[in-house]
Amino acid sequence: MANPGNVAGGHKANLNNPNTSEESKEHSRQVLDDLESSGEVGGGDALKNEGNVVGGHKANLKNPRTSDESKEHSKQVLDDMDASA
Repeated sequence: MANPGNVAGGHKANLNNPNTSEESKEHSRQVLDDLESSGEVGGGDALKNEGNVVGGHKANLKNPRTSDESKEHSKQVLDDMDASA
């Protein structure tokens, strides 16, 4: 059987693809709802590896090409993650 996290990732990519039809996007929404309600995958950030999230935000803080607003968001996310740990 396919990895539910990979299936969910594919459907999330479909939702963000401007070249897919609304019918296809609706199907992806339904599959994601079914996966989340069945408990096979969680919603939102639960699909993401926490270490990758932290690493991405830390890299963003050091990237000279990202905006101050983006860096502030990354700082807030990292602060929130420390507070919840």
